Amino acid sequence: MEFDLPESDGRGYGFHDDAAIEADMNDSGRICDELGDDIPSNTLPPPHPSNCGPDDWTPYANQVDFEVADFLYHCNQMSGGDIDFIFNLWATSLAAHGETLPFTNHVDMYNVIDLTPLGDVPWQSFTSEYNGTLPEDDVPPWMTSEYDVWFWDPRLLMQNILSNPDFKDEFDYAPLQEYDTVKTVLNNGAHRFQDFMSSDWCWKQANFIAEDPNTIGSMFVPIILGSDKTTVSVATGHNQYWPVYMSIRNIRNNVQRAHRNGVVLLGFLAIPTTDKESTKDAHFRKFRHQLLHSSLVKMLESLQPGMTTPEVVRSPDGHFRRAVYGLGPYIADYPEQALFRTGVQSTCTVPADSLNDGTYGQRSHDHTEVLVEEFELGVLWDEYGLVGDIMPFTNYFPRADIHELLSPDILHQLIKGAFKDHIVTWVHKYIEAQYSENEANRILDDIDHRGFKQWTGDNSKALMKVYIPAIEGHVPPEMVLTLQALIDFIYIARHNIIDSNSLNALDDALERFHRHHEIFQTSGVCPNGFNLPRQHSLIHYHKMIRAFGAPNGLCSSITESKHIKAVKEPWQWSSQFEALNQMLLTNQRLDKLAASHIDFANCGMLRGTCLSYILDKLGINAPAYNAEDIQVQLEDEPIVIPHLGHNNHVNAGADADQDNAAEPEGDAVAGPMVIAHVDLAKKSGKWTQTKRIYPDLLADQIGEPNLMTHIQQFLHDQLRHSDSKSEASADSSSALPELHEKITLYTSAVATFFTPSDISGIGGMRYEHIRAMDTWRNSPGRYDCAFISTDPTAEGMSGFDIAQVRLFFSFKHDGVYYPCAFVHWFKRVHNSQDENTGMWVVEPETLEDGTRFASVIHLDCIFRAAHLMPVFEYEFVPTYLSYTQTINAFCTYYVNKYIDHQAFEIAW
Repeated sequence: MEFDLPESDGRGYGFHDDAAIEADMNDSGRICDELGDDIPSNTLPPPHPSNCGPDDWTPYANQVDFEVADFLYHCNQMSGGDIDFIFNLWATSLAAHGETLPFTNHVDMYNVIDLTPLGDVPWQSFTSEYNGTLPEDDVPPWMTSEYDVWFWDPRLLMQNILSNPDFKDEFDYAPLQEYDTVKTVLNNGAHRFQDFMSSDWCWKQANFIAEDPNTIGSMFVPIILGSDKTTVSVATGHNQYWPVYMSIRNIRNNVQRAHRNGVVLLGFLAIPTTDKESTKDAHFRKFRHQLLHSSLVKMLESLQPGMTTPEVVRSPDGHFRRAVYGLGPYIADYPEQALFRTGVQSTCTVPADSLNDGTYGQRSHDHTEVLVEEFELGVLWDEYGLVGDIMPFTNYFPRADIHELLSPDILHQLIKGAFKDHIVTWVHKYIEAQYSENEANRILDDIDHRGFKQWTGDNSKALMKVYIPAIEGHVPPEMVLTLQALIDFIYIARHNIIDSNSLNALDDALERFHRHHEIFQTSGVCPNGFNLPRQHSLIHYHKMIRAFGAPNGLCSSITESKHIKAVKEPWQWSSQFEALNQMLLTNQRLDKLAASHIDFANCGMLRGTCLSYILDKLGINAPAYNAEDIQVQLEDEPIVIPHLGHNNHVNAGADADQDNAAEPEGDAVAGPMVIAHVDLAKKSGKWTQTKRIYPDLLADQIGEPNLMTHIQQFLHDQLRHSDSKSEASADSSSALPELHEKITLYTSAVATFFTPSDISGIGGMRYEHIRAMDTWRNSPGRYDCAFISTDPTAEGMSGFDIAQVRLFFSFKHDGVYYPCAFVHWFKRVHNSQDENTGMWVVEPETLEDGTRFASVIHLDCIFRAAHLMPVFEYEFVPTYLSYTQTINAFCTYYVNKYIDHQAFEIAW
């Protein structure tokens, strides 16, 4: 069963198709020919110059050569020595046939990759040095050092992104404004902010362009930059790099978050260093700022002409368009934001010592210039946090103001900042201040165990999912309410679509946060108040969402994810001595391989495998398979579990645990775009002891004597539902149908659901396993809980109940296939969410004799997995208790809406 996508309700669901575009820049992004002359809108795009036929694999001889190079260099990341070893073995097997290898050795393969014409953007560099007056003696080394900056031409990079056909279905050619189409109690036709081109800032920029007769009708291309220092190895010395990344934000957020090639490496900034004593030296501080801003000006200078004079570029759909460039938001964490802002101050004019006093007017270039003219440098730094004699790089480019262009950063401002560095630290300080050292340590250990630190580790995002139930009972309710408000704020800010209703909810969460967090001041944890820049940034999120769209498309987590491919892996491949030049070459080769892959795929040359390619060339037909036969085979050969022990301690053998450890819990997945879909697992397990079993035999093994009756009742209800007009189905008291067939058992089901605010595929889809098995990773059994759809017409938790899956199985009756789950039900404790935690509380539902209320349900009723956390209150958790055992050890449980963003959007 597939749960179809609803109209947007302000909680984050929806696509462009769900909204009415009230207004757009209809005259923007007109197609033209390669000379820039307008052409009819129904003109077909011209052929791409690289499309020279299905056999043009330049510079490779054929598909095999390309896929060998791509696999060894890009996918497997094999070292040169290992490549030569593989080639030697391969050559040995070919020698008897008188045939040769695609490449003689790794050097030959590298040379062919280097010949790739696609993606061929050469590296450039320049050198900077301090040009101020040197002291007469004790000259600091930083004053005499040279600083190299390496970069790719951003204009060529941008043209490569723009011409990438991968983006043709996820690209906005003109600014737009979206409004919800269906008005309900919760949704009043609200203005929606999603992708960057739906933002107010983008609309404003396009208006500026439309006012100029020379640029009217051009496609606005906002350029997004981001940088983040990263350390690749502490053990081998000071190996820090400062990469700068670039993107264009006509590409939609789902592409950016899926980490496709929409974000590219622009270059590496120089990192001036000195001893700790000199870091606060005014001359060094000024030089560090100057070096950063002047470097960016030099790196971006090739874009400057295209910011006022349109350039003809090829677009993802293959058409040419006139494009006008513009600098958009800059992605950086808080310390770097201070460097770009030429100071430590907020984006508004709030004084440096009054960050908790509310919002002030927007800081701007003009306002900063007035301050610089009126005050001396010392006053500017002490009172306003400004380095007064630094010119921001944005001043050199039209329509750009650095004070407007520093984007919100959910990762560093909210998750690592306000949550982890502030609130979590304050909770610890409160406990340490209120109790003796031994008792405080005992409480902190219990909080760790409640949150199961072996699961969350030091991951701030994982800790945020479980922290509220973990601290409840150990701290005052006001602190729990503070956490609830802050995490609500973070989760709303992470929505893929934020409308005006969401912004009202965001404002409400912020008001609650400011009201409740006073407990940290009155309790003595923060006696001087909350003069914290990252916490102050929460005030600006409403305005910045309207300005730039949903913040999850501008988060520094996107640039941090690029570190792996652009910095860390190339560094690992290098000699790790003066590695930058080696890293530059590696990145260039990776880009060439990626460009070739995109081009070959777009020309239809990568359909099938290398084997099918060769067989086709030899005129040999590849063996054909009937898709229907394969599907039948999958249904007949599912994962099958061994018999289930009554006490959940039956050991299924080592192979079972090896399989469990190797299988991922969940990951991003490509569409189709539906809210949720659940399938039984389709792969046979190595450790299978039995494939099919009679229900009455299974009932004794799992301690469920009424299992057969439950299955018969389920079948009775299904038959009545499928033929509601028949006499048999009209009589609800008719005899239960007989079932003589064996049932097939499964260890898990796979839930695929739409959760675009989490890590997901291009279509916003993600999958996860829901497991029901009697042994899990050398531990007792694992029986997951799930959201069960009981009223599809209701909203939020009103449409769901919670159940624990005890068994997945399927059977056939009269030729009809029934995928099922045997579940134990939970019931709500109250008619509303818990006030302190904001979560629903449930308890096991039992019959009069104390046994669990159970039933068999169709797999279609399962929406997705649910995460339950015990209501600990004041109890200390036994140290021997693992997280897999908690579901049977407590009386009541929270339905954890913070486990991920989709749960937050449905469990309200």
